[in-house]
Amino acid sequence: MSEGPSAPATLRQPVWFLALFALAAAGGAVAYVPLLTVLLPQRIAELQGGEDVAALAQVSFLGAVMASIANIVVGMLSDRARARRPFVIAGLLLSNALLLAVGSATSIAQIVGLVMVWQVALNLMLSPLMAWAGDCFPDEQKGVLGGALALSPALGALAGSLVTWEGLVAPQARLALVAVLVSALVLPAVLLGKGRVRPALVAPVPAPAEPVPVRERVVARMWAARLLVQVAEGGMFAFLLYWLRSIAPGYPENGAANVFSLVLVASVPLSLLLGRWSDAKARPVAPLVAAALLCAGGMLVMAAAQTLAWAIAGYVLFGLAAAVFLALHSGQTLRVLPAPQHRGRDLGVFNLTNTVPGMVMPGLTVMLVPQFGYGALFVLFAGLALGSAALLAGALRRA
Repeated sequence: MSEGPSAPATLRQPVWFLALFALAAAGGAVAYVPLLTVLLPQRIAELQGGEDVAALAQVSFLGAVMASIANIVVGMLSDRARARRPFVIAGLLLSNALLLAVGSATSIAQIVGLVMVWQVALNLMLSPLMAWAGDCFPDEQKGVLGGALALSPALGALAGSLVTWEGLVAPQARLALVAVLVSALVLPAVLLGKGRVRPALVAPVPAPAEPVPVRERVVARMWAARLLVQVAEGGMFAFLLYWLRSIAPGYPENGAANVFSLVLVASVPLSLLLGRWSDAKARPVAPLVAAALLCAGGMLVMAAAQTLAWAIAGYVLFGLAAAVFLALHSGQTLRVLPAPQHRGRDLGVFNLTNTVPGMVMPGLTVMLVPQFGYGALFVLFAGLALGSAALLAGALRRA
């Protein structure tokens, strides 16, 4: 990527840049978590005079479709342009402007349209940002990079709590606060990161002669393994409160939110430790297999739980393992992608594992839970996690 002077002899990035990049990636989560989980439902309720599940589902589904398409297309454009940072800055400015426009919308139709365009602008920032990580960080740092990416969901959840903190800012200023937070997190890495691209990491690789090379089979296994865990994680994110209330009626909303936030915060140091271990031992996939197995164990505890204490214990085990898995997987995905010249496009395809589960999970849950209960859903999720571990164990043998 033609973004700066020749790289120094060493490929490794300094700690300061790793930290700034982790904060920038977290800025992406801060951009969408508060809006999609709290502020958008509130805005729809204001316009409709009450909760409107159908309207929220429509906005979420169409937004996910736009995000899926935009992430791939923008990734391809940044590959072709051989530059990432200009796309990130443009996406930051446009997504912030559209975020503020959501607060001024006067109808559900406007909300739907604005969120769809906002998803395009957001991925104009996010897609090149993650591809830029692959341009900058060598394989020897992919583990600790993945560990640092655990900061993203944690800060996203904390931002959701911060912007809705009673008395902190007026309700009409909450979206502006989100825009300020996102800018403060993203801009330092982008502005100070000029010249961080390593030429050795972006040199084009010719297409292999064999029909289905080993690397591509590993990529396919990594993609499928992440999708399986994302389906389970997305289902728990959506229905955690309902499930806890089925065991302990009257369980408070803030109780579920606190457990969720604590799990995400605790996952950050754990992910960093495991990421550093995987780099030091040159065993990039082993922590992913272990985390997937622990996801399955947590789900089985939840399926069998009869008391609130066991329910929360099972969720904590699952939540920690899933958060560690998804963070480390993001780093190792950059390691296995076969063609640096198509890195943005290929990461866009991997991004489908983040968006597709949100489209299918509600229907799957509606089919299973009323007839078989949450226990059956959790056993299914445990099976998906075990499948993920099996896929990754196969990738470990082939990598």
